[in-house]
Order: sequence, then C-alpha cells, then structure tokens
Amino acid sequence: MSGVPKKNLSNKANRFQSLSQEEYEEIKQAFELFDTNSTGRINPQELKQAMQSLGFDSRNPTIFDMICELDNPEAQRKGGIDIDQFVEAINNKLGDKESKEGIRRIFQLFVSDPDATSISANDLKRIAKELGETMSKEELDDMLKRASSSGHDLTFQEFYDIMTKKTFP
Repeated sequence: MSGVPKKNLSNKANRFQSLSQEEYEEIKQAFELFDTNSTGRINPQELKQAMQSLGFDSRNPTIFDMICELDNPEAQRKGGIDIDQFVEAINNKLGDKESKEGIRRIFQLFVSDPDATSISANDLKRIAKELGETMSKEELDDMLKRASSSGHDLTFQEFYDIMTKKTFP
C-alpha cells in the first residue's frame, strides 16, 4: 500500500497494551492513508487534511489537541511523525477503553463542548456525519430514548455503563 515498513505487528500491539492486534492494524491503515507521499511519516498538515477529508472537524478539542501535540520541533525537524508516534498519540488520546478515565476520553470525542455533561442529539448527529453515517432525526432520537434515562441526553455515567456492559438496551 504505502512506504511504511512492515514490522512485527504482534510486538507493536504488545507495546501498546490497551490495543488489540486488530485495533493496531486499523490505526496502521489510517496512518498509511494519512501518509499521502508514502514517506513513512506524516506531518501535522497531512493529518489535519486527512481528518477533514474524513469529515472530522479540526475544531474538535480532542482532534485539535492531537494535531498540536504532534506539531513539535522534533517532528518538524524529522519531517513528521512515524507510525509508532502516531499509534502512541492515538492510544494516549483514547486511553484504556476499560478504565473509567479511558472511557471519559472517548466520551469527550462525542460532545462538542468540553464542559458538557451529556451527549445530545446534535452531538450524535455530528458524530454520525463525521463517521459517514446518515441517520434520521428519528433514528437518533430512538437511540437516545433507549439509552438515556431522560430520553434526550446521554450522561457520562449512562455512556460508561453502555461501554462497559458491551450491550445496548
């Protein structure tokens, strides 16, 4: 696919202990997509353009923070970041999907306001669009009705419960 060298992925996935082999592969594929010139490195501008082309808003605080963290003098001197730095950045942003703090980081990707205490229908609509999903207002409302005790906003605790149960009501 690209010029990213093939490495022993099982060792790499083990290095990032909260990632499964499949998750590592998905992140690697994303890296290769972002590495538009096949150098084995991506620079913050390539990352920003790729995220925008995938429908992610670079004003999303989590995405913006990630781009800023990767835009440092060392990365600029080297012509961007390599696959290990990229995986580490993704892993650090999302954290452990099993811990409450890791799930809180994922929750923060869903809300447009970093101070928000719940996910609204508008937040779900934005996320669906960023992921390329077309969902009607009725479908989004139905999701919230099933998942939320209020029927219209999903609190962090409700989000955490859903994420740790591995089932959806």
